Formats: sequence, C-alpha cells, structure tokens
Amino acid sequence: MSDVCIIGIGIHPFGRTEGRSGRDQGVFAVRQALADAGIDWAAIQFGYGGSSSAGNADLIVNELGLTSVPIINVSNGCATGGSALGSALGSAYSAIASGEFDIGLAVGFDKHPRGAFNALPADYGLPEWYGETGLMLTTQFFATKIQRYMALHGISRRTLGLVAEKAFYNGTRCDHAWRRSELDLETILAAPMVNDPLNKYMFCSPAEGGVALILATEKKARELGKQAIRLKASVMRTRPPGSFEVFASSIRVPRGESPTQLASRAAFERAGIGPAEIDLAQLQDTESGAEIMHMSENGFCADGEQEAWLAEGRTRANGKLPINTDGGCLACGEPIGASGLRQVYENVAQLRGQGGARQVPGNPKTAYTHVYGAPGVSAVTIMER
Repeated sequence: MSDVCIIGIGIHPFGRTEGRSGRDQGVFAVRQALADAGIDWAAIQFGYGGSSSAGNADLIVNELGLTSVPIINVSNGCATGGSALGSALGSAYSAIASGEFDIGLAVGFDKHPRGAFNALPADYGLPEWYGETGLMLTTQFFATKIQRYMALHGISRRTLGLVAEKAFYNGTRCDHAWRRSELDLETILAAPMVNDPLNKYMFCSPAEGGVALILATEKKARELGKQAIRLKASVMRTRPPGSFEVFASSIRVPRGESPTQLASRAAFERAGIGPAEIDLAQLQDTESGAEIMHMSENGFCADGEQEAWLAEGRTRANGKLPINTDGGCLACGEPIGASGLRQVYENVAQLRGQGGARQVPGNPKTAYTHVYGAPGVSAVTIMER
C-alpha cells in the first residue's frame, strides 16, 4: 500500500475580492496547484470539492475543461474544506494506494455575503422556536461555551486576547491573509463586546477564497520529481452522545466526548505518533476561545494549561508548538468551503520550507490540521515530509 502524498498546492488570497466569483477563486487555486505539481488538468482522475455559498464545486469543470472527471461535492458546515480532503482520503485512499488512481484533487472555495452567517433552524433539524429565541446565534453559543470553560479551568480574558494578538501578528507575515494589520493586546481587550467574554477582535468573519491540493501516489510523485508531503492520517468524526456542540439546546451532565477528541485520537492512532511529535498545528479558531479549547481537545495540553502556554509564547512561530502560523481564521477570515484546506496548504508550505516571513524555525517534519463545523463535525489531518 502506497502513502497518499500532496504534490501540488494552490491558494487564492482570502478576504474580499471584487469582480471575481467564489468559483473563479476555486479555479484560480486549482490552476496554481496544477502548475505547482507540474501537470495539466487532463491528468486529474478524480476530485472532491466543497463550497457553501458559491455553487457546487463540480462546476469548476466549466472553466478547467470537460474531461469527464468525477468530482464529488462535499458539505459539512465550517468543516467543509477539511471534509473535502477527508473524503478524498476516506473514499479514495484505498483506490489510490492500490493503484486504481494515480492522482486526484481536493478543492474548496466560497464567497460569503457581508455580515454574519445566517444559519436556519430547519437546516439542522431544529424547530423554528430555536431561532426565534436567538439560540441560532453562533456568537452567543461560542461565548457561552468558552465562558463555562474559563470558569472550570481558570482561563483569563487576557488569554483570549493573546490568541487574537498572535493571530494578527502572524497575519501580517502571510500573503494570503485578509487581516494584515498587527494589533496590540491593549487594543484587542478594549474593543467593543459582541457576546461576553468575546469582543469584535476575538471573532473571525465570513470571507472568500479558494484552495486546491493535488493528491498522488508516492510512485507518481517520484515520477513527476516532486517533493512529497505524506498524508499519514485524515479522519472525520461527527458528535457522539453527550457532546456540547453548536446549536445544542442543552448540555449533558456528566459530559461526553467531543467529535474533535474522537477524530484526534483516531488520527494519531492511524499515523502511529503522538501529540508530542507534532512540530506545528493549525487548529479551528472561529473565535479565540475555540483555539484555546481545541488545544486541549486535540491532546496538546491539559485543560487549564493554555493560560501558561499563551503567556509564555509557546504557540508562537518560535515556540514549543506553533499554532495557526498564517493567522488562522481570525486573520484570514472563514470562507467555509476553503477554510480547512487553507490549513493544509499552510502546513505543506511550512513542511517544504516555503513559509517566507512566517516560516517556523527548526526544519519542521510533522504537521497537524484540525477543523470544526456545525452542528458538531471535526476533521483532523496529520502530515509528514
């Protein structure tokens, strides 16, 4: 069985782009990835694509060429981009490894309207009253969840601010980031409140952008003479009993595990390594509290240890475990279809040593991505070079 490798990456900058549709941004990313891999569109044998607000991903063939390539559309809330890669591996991994396919594509793109995401109760199997009472407001849920976590584990609001400060700092060093202005901690903490304890600089914003990855067998990578970044694991899980996730109307006592915990544990088991062996990580940071909680849920620290980790700079580029090295969702924004694949793009760039001004020192060899979406979907990918 051959390893599945990433041999080409492409990205359309995130943020707001006038005059270019979300699909155009996906096509831009695919063409960039094809050039990076040194192949043309006709070489692609299969594809998986994700988009929420910019049309079905399979429509990229209109611009790229009608080659009859099978492209499967994927949708899993904020986890859509990561799920596109996870599905490419989960559904096509055995086919690639056994030689049925040599090379394929994972692509994600989106172009969201300005303002907050407008989630509808019926889309998540909830009654109308759930929305009428304001419970569909994700900012409210995220604030409630981190407020509870802070009280249980001694996390300060200053630590929330340190997450945002790091994100904006990293964003200034990243060409594909949307927010390119550094903000100091005092400014972040003094910003207008949205939902206590989270203010406007602690939330990401709906955005637009596109990312594409070219997947291939190890043999094909060698034939093309490309540096192969090996995918050692790609796992997706939905919520188990007792988890406390977006759009949950109650919390079970005692709590159950989260989909992130399940996906992370399965990914580490499949990769045959542990959290201590990861050199850098991209974690879902829809808001500052999410990054803090996901540090623990993915096994990188114990609950409550984040307070010291952030204060001591352990998650900065030169720290023990660099997290969200391109600024994450806070600096890049969140085009749902592309967000999870952006994480993978960033890790591939880092493992290749192509991170530029944001490059992690020490010649990293392993990288980890984690994406989370409503109503409780998590995807984890582990890579090595």
